Amino acid sequence: MYSLDKIREELQRRLKLDNQINSVEVNADSVDEALADASVQFDTKPQNLEFEVVERGSNGFLGIGKKPWKLRIYPNPEVSKKQKKVSGDSLFSDETSAGEEVITQRDGLFYVRHFGDSIKLKVLLPIGDGLPVNEKEVIDAVQRPDTLEFDEKLIAKYVINGTENEYQTVGSYKHLASADSIVAVDITRDEMHGNIIVDAPGMSGADLSYEQIYNAVEAQGVRCGINPEKIKEFVDNPVYSTPYEVASAILPEDGHDAYVQYNFETDQNKLKARESESGNVDFKELNKIQNVVEGQVLATKIPATRGKGGKTLFGHYLEAKVGKDINVQLGQNVKFDKDGVTIVAAIDGQVLFVNEKITVEPLLMLDAVNIKSGNVKFVGSVIVKGSVEDGFDVKASGTIDIGGSVGKCHIESENGDVIIHQGVFGKNEGEIKAGKSLWCKFVQETKIEVEENVIATDSLMNCDITAMKNIVAYGKKAQITGGTLFATEEICARTVGSPGGGTTTTLSVGVDPRAKKKLDDLLREQAEVVKELENIELDIQTLENQKKIRKNLPKDKEENLSKLMARKGEILTQCKEMNKEIDALQTRLRELKAVGKVKVEGTTYAGTKIYIRDVLDEVHADVTGCTFYYENAFAKRDKYEPPALDVTKGPEGYN
Repeated sequence: MYSLDKIREELQRRLKLDNQINSVEVNADSVDEALADASVQFDTKPQNLEFEVVERGSNGFLGIGKKPWKLRIYPNPEVSKKQKKVSGDSLFSDETSAGEEVITQRDGLFYVRHFGDSIKLKVLLPIGDGLPVNEKEVIDAVQRPDTLEFDEKLIAKYVINGTENEYQTVGSYKHLASADSIVAVDITRDEMHGNIIVDAPGMSGADLSYEQIYNAVEAQGVRCGINPEKIKEFVDNPVYSTPYEVASAILPEDGHDAYVQYNFETDQNKLKARESESGNVDFKELNKIQNVVEGQVLATKIPATRGKGGKTLFGHYLEAKVGKDINVQLGQNVKFDKDGVTIVAAIDGQVLFVNEKITVEPLLMLDAVNIKSGNVKFVGSVIVKGSVEDGFDVKASGTIDIGGSVGKCHIESENGDVIIHQGVFGKNEGEIKAGKSLWCKFVQETKIEVEENVIATDSLMNCDITAMKNIVAYGKKAQITGGTLFATEEICARTVGSPGGGTTTTLSVGVDPRAKKKLDDLLREQAEVVKELENIELDIQTLENQKKIRKNLPKDKEENLSKLMARKGEILTQCKEMNKEIDALQTRLRELKAVGKVKVEGTTYAGTKIYIRDVLDEVHADVTGCTFYYENAFAKRDKYEPPALDVTKGPEGYN
């Protein structure tokens, strides 16, 4: 024999299982049979169910080829929510339904209706600062010639406390059934709309209640689409002798077509100049290039959906359109990811939308770099047919090829060569960096830093150059005049320096230029710190002598002594760390295998300073056809040797 607790546990277990059933798939000969079957499983009426058609059925021909309908059926969420609220599942829920209008201000409302033999009252309390219902007005509405009795105290109670949106009995009246309100139900031929037409009740006649209207509509065969809220609105505020819609068919929701969601701007004309936080527009930053890197998501194909079928008022199926699929065509250097819908870049470059195709271009072609193009930042190679004007920058991860000249600009290639077919006029503000080499005609007053070689067919004038391999000026007028040039291996030119020594030219080879510069900076910083330490020690000694004589120092001088002692400790620690770094750099420079040479085919003018592995060979008189090199800790000179680097091949990939 089962106990009550045992039965309760079993019922709760089954309820939990039932709640987990979100949908079921049903096979049946018709939609109506499938809905009837599912209504048993969900323990609800067929009109409370929604469904999607998985496979359409067919009656075949004379029973041959008959195919059952296959539906995915689930409860109507709105009906389920109301059922849960009635059962108490949502009793303590404070959530408001999506789209429900929240009223913050409203006066109190009341409705007096005559249902059957009873006088009914419904009172809605005020909201916010709204005015309450006037009790006298309620009594005046209740007290008609046909009123038999009413409870004034009960009315007063409901006016104060409200009736919780329900009609409550407050009295009775002399009822004449012949004077009752009459309702007619009209269903349109397409079964899409259901209207009621109500005649007003006569004196002592009854109003139509919610249940009467609902039952009248349902009696006409309406299985779904009845709108309870519309019926309630009519009961509260009836509209007589006029069609009033209280039911409407559940319209099908067509599936949406497949489409592509882009993660970049497909219309180049919509790209705008970048604004600063203050709202100012920098017209050099036109933001016209959309850079992407390999593996970056460019777009996603959103698949088509099946759609959701509807139902007429009589429950007949309304088919929804299935969304159309699309075939996404890919351009060059893009691909689908493993999921088949995500489109990613196959290489680094610029993403473009060309002929309805997503394309990634590793090469950027420009006529010139100026106010029209703005600054250029590109994760690939850049070819500029013309010149780069003063004040504009070009940065790229690959090769930068400039057909014209370059002004006071910043040119930087992260991993490739910088090729400038004409000259560079840096005006002491220009800067060029290359992950490989710089190839150019001539350069004036520009700072240059390259990972390999600097090759010029003409001149290098008043430049600050650092090359991790070679610096070569090899044309007929190739000369190096003025400036400071570092190269790890060789510096070669036809002429070095200037006649009369008007401009100082300093060449350094056989050392790591960066390590050398860092060492020079550290030695300079160390000298400044040592000088500060000497001054601090002198001040400390003075204060300590005063302390010995006076035994005590004034408070401000004692605090100053403490600060000086603390600063001395900081400097000593800093000097110790600097000495370690200086020793490491000096060891590295001593062990550098590159011997380094300076090769000048023509004249090396007096005043030129040549450092070979930190050994200075200063040219006091003009020298012709000479190679400067290092041997046995001395700088030496010999006859001219051709450059070890073959510059006639040109940049990699160029003829």
